[in-house]
Amino acid sequence: MVAGRGWPVDVHPLPPLLHNHPEQIAGEVRAPAQELSTSYSRVVIGYADCGTYGALDEVCRELGLARLPGLHCYDVYAGASRLERFFDEQPGTYLLTDFLARSFARTVLRELGLDRYPELRDTYFGAYTRMVWLAQEPDDELRGLAEQAAASIGLPLTVVETGDPGPQSARSPTRWVRASPGSRPASRSAGPRSPRLG
Repeated sequence: MVAGRGWPVDVHPLPPLLHNHPEQIAGEVRAPAQELSTSYSRVVIGYADCGTYGALDEVCRELGLARLPGLHCYDVYAGASRLERFFDEQPGTYLLTDFLARSFARTVLRELGLDRYPELRDTYFGAYTRMVWLAQEPDDELRGLAEQAAASIGLPLTVVETGDPGPQSARSPTRWVRASPGSRPASRSAGPRSPRLG
């Protein structure tokens, strides 16, 4: 997305498995954000709240930074109102992203121990009734991986193509990158690039 739009952005990733430990996200964001703020004209955070229950917002307020809107990354991909509809239809909906489809064996099955103790499947997933794949860039390979992920925990798969949110969308990262509170705008022609943590 960044390269395709020609944004002057550097991405400084944090470990994706932090999503399995949301209580650690705010602390893991703080130090690199402070450090990067001395070298860049703008720093923005590539997380929604993601289960921090406001702790990430405290870090953003303290450092004058913006983060992605929403309660979690699923809001960014699909929009909060659409997600509410999914859960109204079936409260037992498990959401899958392109990233999770690619990494499900590692980030879910292995992390939960289901690769070693498959009998725990019902303990973790017994209350779920379907898996909904929020497909940003669906192709045959990803579809196959999403189907494998659903089958591995015994759920039917529903595919919802979300695409890449356009620049006018309320959930578009374009708005978020262009408007970061408490910082001067990044410039293509001069000055450091704008980093994203997440």
